[in-house]
Amino acid sequence: MESYRTLLVDAFTTEPLAGNAAGVVPDAAGLSDEQMQAIARELSVSETAFLLPSTAADRKVRYFTPTQEVDLCGHATIAAHGALFDDGTIDAGSYTLETEVGVLEIQVTDTGAVWMTQNAPQVIEIDLDYGAAADALGIDEAAFKDVGADLPPAYASTGLPFLILPVNFLEHLSAMEPDFEAVEALAAKHDTEGIYTFTFDAIGRSQDSTLHGRAFVPGLGVDEDPVTGTASGACGAYLDHFAAFDDEFPERMTFEQGHFLDRPGYVGVRVDGRTVQVGGDAIVSLDGSLTVPEYDEDEIIEA
Repeated sequence: MESYRTLLVDAFTTEPLAGNAAGVVPDAAGLSDEQMQAIARELSVSETAFLLPSTAADRKVRYFTPTQEVDLCGHATIAAHGALFDDGTIDAGSYTLETEVGVLEIQVTDTGAVWMTQNAPQVIEIDLDYGAAADALGIDEAAFKDVGADLPPAYASTGLPFLILPVNFLEHLSAMEPDFEAVEALAAKHDTEGIYTFTFDAIGRSQDSTLHGRAFVPGLGVDEDPVTGTASGACGAYLDHFAAFDDEFPERMTFEQGHFLDRPGYVGVRVDGRTVQVGGDAIVSLDGSLTVPEYDEDEIIEA
């Protein structure tokens, strides 16, 4: 058995035990797929990032939820680079990261904040059954219809696809009681990994929060994700696509999320044409080592 340095890093926050926790294995070389999955299951946070050598970029990453591997994770990317900066492994500057959706550009600021450039956006308006969406999310369908004429439901992706659904008021967003099996089915019906629903009626609107969001991704083993970088990027592209702002599009937006899970966090979002960037702070909350056994493939029990 071997031990691997393993971190828990809270992303999109400057406070420990807030934002979205990610597992980070800074040196995952030598780990098998089964061992990575076992570590992610043991850490039991929404995603764990495993950093590996790369011939195509400065480093490679693989992301695992407690139940499966996923192609991209925003908060784990922020967490991993924030931890590398905190360690002194990297300095402020620009880096490249090999992922399953391609090589992404990463910028680290002098303060350690991390910005990731996501894939070119895809946004497609969809024909949504509002009644089915209301039943899945536990909300009156009028909360969707109030804003649907100007901001319709849509498929949006900057690397990981989400069904984007705007809601009229925070009270309706906060009162959602999702049926997660129905949420998973609704997301799958529209070829997305999850549902991101938001309102401009933000808690911190007086502190320049643009919107408040909630993300439900039960198909990937995450019923509700506290603060979601991939969904925030997709939503930023969505707002640009549908000209959500009457005046000039904001140079930077702040999406708040996680408050209803007692994990408040804030995601910076920039959209400039086909370029979408998501950024934020990160703080290491746990630094230790994890002993990992060898696995005989014949003995592996699927989660």
